[in-house]
Amino acid sequence: MSLHRHNPAELSPPTGFSHAVTATGSRLVFLAGQTSLDRDGKIVGETLPEQFETALANLLAALRHAGGTPADLARVTIYATDVADYRHHAHELGLIWRRLAGRDYPAMAVIGVVRLWDDRAHVELDGFAVLE
Repeated sequence: MSLHRHNPAELSPPTGFSHAVTATGSRLVFLAGQTSLDRDGKIVGETLPEQFETALANLLAALRHAGGTPADLARVTIYATDVADYRHHAHELGLIWRRLAGRDYPAMAVIGVVRLWDDRAHVELDGFAVLE
């Protein structure tokens, strides 16, 4: 399996994402949306960074269980109930991402939503990975 990140010089330099990712491999892993649910199905964390860390850890746990690693992520979509708050915490969220997932960034998007399934959730992440 190989992922190649494409960041053309004619586009704005990416910060915490890649503009495009090409993938070769034989297995796709589609990752369901993950919020900051604990094992008991309760939202943990009050702030967006706290919830982002748990949601990302949950996404990576599902990926690991399917046989993948963070470097296998080709695409991640982040749904945020407050995009201004997400932007305000962007640096801190980037540090959390790098600590848990490293610096091989997938193609990413942040989408503002009115609310998530659990009304206490501030953020949800989903995505897909390509495995060998």
